[in-house]
Amino acid sequence: MLSRRIFMGAGAAVATAAVSKVAMSALPEPVIQTKPDTMPPLMPATGRPYNPVVTLNGWTLPWRMKDGVKEFHLVAEPVVREMAPGFNAHLWGYNGQSPGPTIEVVEGDRVRIFVTNKLGELTSVHWHGQRLPNGMDGVTGLTQPGIPPGKTFVYEFVARRPGTFMYHPHADEMVQMAMGMMGFWITHPKLDKGARHPLIDEVDRDFCFLLNAFDIEPGSATPKVMTMLDFNLWGWNSRIYPGIDSLHVRLNDKVRLRVGNLTMTNHPIHLHGHEFVVSGTDGGPTPKSSRWPEVTADIAVGQMRQLDFLADEEGDWAFHCHKSHHTMNAMGHGVPTMIGVDHTDVARKITRLVPDYMVMGERGMKDMTEMEMPLPDNTAPMMAGTGPFGAIGMGGMFSVLKVRREQKPGDYSDPGWFRHPPGTVAYEFTGALPEPARPAPAPAAAVEVKARKPAGGHGNHH
Repeated sequence: MLSRRIFMGAGAAVATAAVSKVAMSALPEPVIQTKPDTMPPLMPATGRPYNPVVTLNGWTLPWRMKDGVKEFHLVAEPVVREMAPGFNAHLWGYNGQSPGPTIEVVEGDRVRIFVTNKLGELTSVHWHGQRLPNGMDGVTGLTQPGIPPGKTFVYEFVARRPGTFMYHPHADEMVQMAMGMMGFWITHPKLDKGARHPLIDEVDRDFCFLLNAFDIEPGSATPKVMTMLDFNLWGWNSRIYPGIDSLHVRLNDKVRLRVGNLTMTNHPIHLHGHEFVVSGTDGGPTPKSSRWPEVTADIAVGQMRQLDFLADEEGDWAFHCHKSHHTMNAMGHGVPTMIGVDHTDVARKITRLVPDYMVMGERGMKDMTEMEMPLPDNTAPMMAGTGPFGAIGMGGMFSVLKVRREQKPGDYSDPGWFRHPPGTVAYEFTGALPEPARPAPAPAAAVEVKARKPAGGHGNHH
C-alpha cells in the first residue's frame, strides 16, 4: 500500500551551501510503502523516458519535477518488514520498508534528494558507486555532519554515468546496515530516439534486488547487530524463501538481473537452465570483449553484478545462492550432526516421559521440510517451500525463474507451476537392476617401518 505523509515542523538543514534556498522552500511529500509485494514497474510520467526496472518484493520511489530537477524524499525510520508470511522483523529502513525504495533516474539528470531522519541517532546516506561532488558523498564527519534526529538534509548532484548503484548509511553503519538500511539506485542511459547504447543492451525484463543477512533468534524480531559472521537468515530484499516472489518472464525475453551485495560475505548466485553474461558492475557496463557465458557469478561484499541472458528454455528454474547454508532459514549452528546415529532405544524411553519428543537429523535434514513442528511465535520455518511435487527443501536466498511461452509482454503476474510435456519428468525405475560393478580391492602392500634415533640419543631432550 502506497501512502503519502507530510512531516510538518521537521527542521531542515542543508548538506552543502551549493543547494539553493529555493530548493528548501517546500519538501516533496514522502511516499510510504507498507506492503512487501513486488510492485509493477513505475513508468516515468515526467522527465526523460526510460525502460523501468522491477524491484523484487519492492518498489520504485516516485519523484516530482521542480525547475528541471528530479526531487525525491527519503525518510530514514524504524520499520516492520514481513520477511515471510507470519514472520515479521523490526528493522530500520526508508519510507516504510527495508530495503528502501529503488531510485531510478536518467544519465544527465540533476537530482535532489531530501533525507529526513526519523531514527534516534545520527545518520547519513552514501551514494555507493556514484561520481559526485565530495561534499555529497555521505560520510559522516569526513564529508558532512551527521543528520541529527528530526532533521532533513539535502543531497544534490548530476547522475553522471549510467549503471546500477546502491545507497546506505556511513554513520554507525555496523548497526544501521545490520538493521536493514540500504537501497538500490538505477541510472538509465540517456539515448536519443531510436539510438542504442554501445555497451548497455535493451532488455524486455529488468529485475533488481539486494542480498541481505540477519541474525534474528527464533521467537524474537530484532536483529543482533554485533554479529559479524554467524547469521541465521539469508534473504533477497529482506525476504526469505518461500516469502521471496518468483520472477515471471516470457519465452525468448531478454532478461537483466541486477544483484547487489551489502552483506558481510560473498554469494555465488546460480541460475538453472540458462547461461548469462556479466554485463555490468557498480563501476559501470563491462566491455563486450570481457564477457563470457556463465551460470554462477560470485558477488563479493559491496559489489553489484548485472547479469543478462536470453530466457529461451521453458520451465520453473531454480535461482539461488550456491552456498548451501544460505538456502535455509532460522538455522541452529550449535546443533550436532546426528546422521547415522540410531535413536530407536533412546527415543522409546524419552517418549514415555515426553510424548511429543521428535527424532531429528539421523537421516539428514530433508525430513524437516515436511514436519509440522511447534515453533516459537514469529519464527520462520527452516525450509517451508512447496512445489508441484512436494517440499522444495530450500529457504533463504532462493527463488524461481518462471519462463512461459504464453506469458504476455509486460505481464508480471504469476503463471502458476509449469506443465511438463509428457515424458519430460524424471521417474521411478521399477525394473530389475544389475549388480553394480566394483573394482577388485588392490592387494595390501608390505610396508617396512624404519625408526631412526636422533644423533646423540635421547639424553639431551628436555
